[in-house]
Amino acid sequence: MIPTPRGRRFRTARALSVATVTASGLLGTVTTPATAAAPHASAPTALAPAASTPAAVPAADCVSPSFTRQFFPNTTFSGKPKKTDCDKAIDEDWGTGAPVSGLPKNGYGVRWTLTRDFGSGGPFTLNAAAQDGIRVYVDGVRQINLWKDVSATAKKTRDITIPKGKHKLRVDFVNWSGRAVVKFGYVPRTSKSVDKTAPLAPAGVKAVPDIPTAGAKVTWQANKEMDLAVYRVYRRLVGSSMFTKVRTTTATSYMATLPSPGKAYFYEVRAYDKAGNESVGGVSQPVTGIQVTTPADFVARGEDTGTVLTWKKVPWAVRYDVERENEDGVRRGASTTANGFTETKVARSEEWQYSVTAVDGAGRRSLSTDSIKARRTVAAPREVTASSPVPGQTVLTWKVNSATDGDYSNFNVYRSDRLPVDSTTSEPVRCPVRWKASVGKLDEYTCTESGLEENAKYHYVIKGYDNWRAESLSSATVSVTTMERDLVPPAQVKGLTATATEYGVVLRWTPNTEPDLKRYEVHTGEVWTDEEDGTRICNAYGTAAYLGTDRTTWIHESKPNGEEMCYFIDAVDTSGNSNYRWTREANIVAVNKLDLRPSTEEPGDSPVRSFTAYESNGEVELDWWSDDSAVGYLVRRWDRATGSYRTLTAKPLTRSEYTDRTAAPGTTHFYRVSAVYADGTESVPAEDWVIVPPVK
Repeated sequence: MIPTPRGRRFRTARALSVATVTASGLLGTVTTPATAAAPHASAPTALAPAASTPAAVPAADCVSPSFTRQFFPNTTFSGKPKKTDCDKAIDEDWGTGAPVSGLPKNGYGVRWTLTRDFGSGGPFTLNAAAQDGIRVYVDGVRQINLWKDVSATAKKTRDITIPKGKHKLRVDFVNWSGRAVVKFGYVPRTSKSVDKTAPLAPAGVKAVPDIPTAGAKVTWQANKEMDLAVYRVYRRLVGSSMFTKVRTTTATSYMATLPSPGKAYFYEVRAYDKAGNESVGGVSQPVTGIQVTTPADFVARGEDTGTVLTWKKVPWAVRYDVERENEDGVRRGASTTANGFTETKVARSEEWQYSVTAVDGAGRRSLSTDSIKARRTVAAPREVTASSPVPGQTVLTWKVNSATDGDYSNFNVYRSDRLPVDSTTSEPVRCPVRWKASVGKLDEYTCTESGLEENAKYHYVIKGYDNWRAESLSSATVSVTTMERDLVPPAQVKGLTATATEYGVVLRWTPNTEPDLKRYEVHTGEVWTDEEDGTRICNAYGTAAYLGTDRTTWIHESKPNGEEMCYFIDAVDTSGNSNYRWTREANIVAVNKLDLRPSTEEPGDSPVRSFTAYESNGEVELDWWSDDSAVGYLVRRWDRATGSYRTLTAKPLTRSEYTDRTAAPGTTHFYRVSAVYADGTESVPAEDWVIVPPVK
């Protein structure tokens, strides 16, 4: 809290003269009386420089089981998120500040989503803890609902059963005010008395000869169950009905020894979970030895010119058969006498599985190599340009042909202050990429790198990469010299007025005319008056809104309680120059908000919890937490004409929500909800208020 000068007391004043801003954040010389409304603010704080509004981040490509996390500057998860990224675990303590740049410190929402394969499913425990609100959904069904503004962390645990297969988790978190804490986890229940669900049979079980060891390599796909303990591998001689357990492992492969050369064996793999449940077996095809060994050290890699295959020579092999197959089952073959092959006609980013078989002079074939997936790399970006429209910043643009150049996941940008640019051993720079436009058959992308030295020359190359992070060749090199900083701030905002209305305080001002004007920043506060010398100061809370240059009005919506508020508008240009931060002066206006509060006394503590009123498309939506002992609810709205609360519901509601479609626009409404009990008595009502803006 900002300390007051020793020996001085402050009170709310009736008229204004005013001062200038001090380093402590106290503003002086307020100018005109008016009326205003304050946001739900904490204790007065020193006025701090405001960060620029961040651009929204493109959707992150998050791989399960990581969550996709979205940050919203509101509590309704509406509009475009300010940032999207990946989160391996939900366990945050953001304190009382904003979690990311561009969000307010209060009144924001964070959403996590995840779709994962739960295998055979089974019993799980959901654990949630939050301050303030958290809701947990599984496949769209709400499982946990702790949705209220609290001053301490609320916790809830729920046991559920998740069916087999893929399911979607969603966690919504809202911080209305104060400290922000959120934690969520989901774990399988593994006690034998609870978990009766066996894992699914391991899929894709294969057994292929391993010539160097005279054995067989058994492989299978990893199960999706979260409570998996081990795999059990069994072997059966072809023609026999008895399986013998040969290995317990946590891996997805096993190097087996074939007891009798020339005989064929089946291998079966079973999954075993922590509760002792065992799956049915996934059985391989029979495996036997052959005369020619499988080509060793088989490698398939995508390059710019095509897919390059290499392997070691096999004794007695007269040729090698190369086979490739795509996900649609289309197969292509080729033969070569060399121990390498390059596929040049394959399309970029098209995934094929390659395998190689050795063939001897009698036509007898070895086992094929394990299939290896390979894709020809994406093409190098073209038509690269570089500019510096802002001091210490470079903007890069480039184009690719999405139809022929491959499937781009993203791009890496490499920078150097000397030539040539090293894009092989150096790390890419941080330059967030976004799609810009389609130009004919080409897609244009751009990125902006900030924080560079001014009036410095830099060189750049760009590489695209696919979903497997395989990079293209480097683009052509581009060079740019960064701009020097503009240090002249815009002029002070003039003509500011504040008018108190039933729907808030309306601010109006004269537009600035600077060509490099970027935005207006609205600051709000409360007026303090020194009782000794009558000096009036505006104790500013901070930046209440960031507005575009086309705006000359703004409405401050807050509870009409008659309090005196103060306002000023700061102008900021594209170089970040702020008139207020540079001059520490502002054209301040003050105003008394209208007092529209009900004349009745506040009712006190009510059993109706989390009562909330909010405006939606000109109507007022009310909702609250149910009182288990109530048989219904009565909703009332304050009627200023009669000086009393008017009942809106003819009879008690059985639901804990209500829509008021008769609320007049352009004013503030006050509501009460009380629980009705079986004996006809009512509880102490809960209260809330809401502003319905005027019809545009």
